[in-house]
Amino acid sequence: MNASRLLCVLLAAGSLMACVSSGNGATNDKTAAEANLQLGAAYLRQGNLPVAKEKLERALQQNPRSAAVHSTMALLHERLGDDAKADAEFRAALGIAANEPEVQNNYAVFLCNKGRVGEGVKRFEQAAVNPLYRTPWVAYTNAGVCLRGAGSDGDAQQQFNKALQAQPSYGEAVYQLADLDLTQKRATAAYKRVDAFLARNPATPDLLLLGWRAAREAGDTPTAERLAYRLQTEYPASEQAKAVLAARVSKG
Repeated sequence: MNASRLLCVLLAAGSLMACVSSGNGATNDKTAAEANLQLGAAYLRQGNLPVAKEKLERALQQNPRSAAVHSTMALLHERLGDDAKADAEFRAALGIAANEPEVQNNYAVFLCNKGRVGEGVKRFEQAAVNPLYRTPWVAYTNAGVCLRGAGSDGDAQQQFNKALQAQPSYGEAVYQLADLDLTQKRATAAYKRVDAFLARNPATPDLLLLGWRAAREAGDTPTAERLAYRLQTEYPASEQAKAVLAARVSKG
């Protein structure tokens, strides 16, 4: 499985900032920490790691009791290749905000990426059942992706089904289930799953491409052509549309 499909959240500045005592000094430090966290997270998203590190270190000095800063620092250290520091920062964040679902999800992504599947799935499940978590279907889907990467397809399927029970319109869980069908030589089941979903929900390039691949493998040419047409008309500039076009050209 492609671990890049695991969804990690860069925490919004201020969303987990710890309460501080009253007083202008403490208030100013908190405000400055929030600003530096925003900047650090933005630079991290852009891939400017040196400046992200500078801003996040400053935020940590200004508010060392911020779970958001520690969690974002963990993401930075992971990008820098220092897994020990990343793990320590995630644990520090959870020590401050043990029930914060975004931190649980992000730590679980880290654990799965490092092959610590059992720990990661446990963290995803904790996030999913947390009443504060607004998107439990994301955590269930992440758990399924983690399990697929470890070769536990049956357990992964259960997690994807939980995601769809929580949010029937979540396309990523449908994609994962259909992709699982296809890899297990159930091409007909795969494209019918995608087709049924697209009849009720907006399309994505990934789903259209997967449905096309499955329909073509199953020998259902009309469905494959229909999905290819949608992909090339609705997302003509996408990499997925280019892949279909290339396949048609090579087939001649």
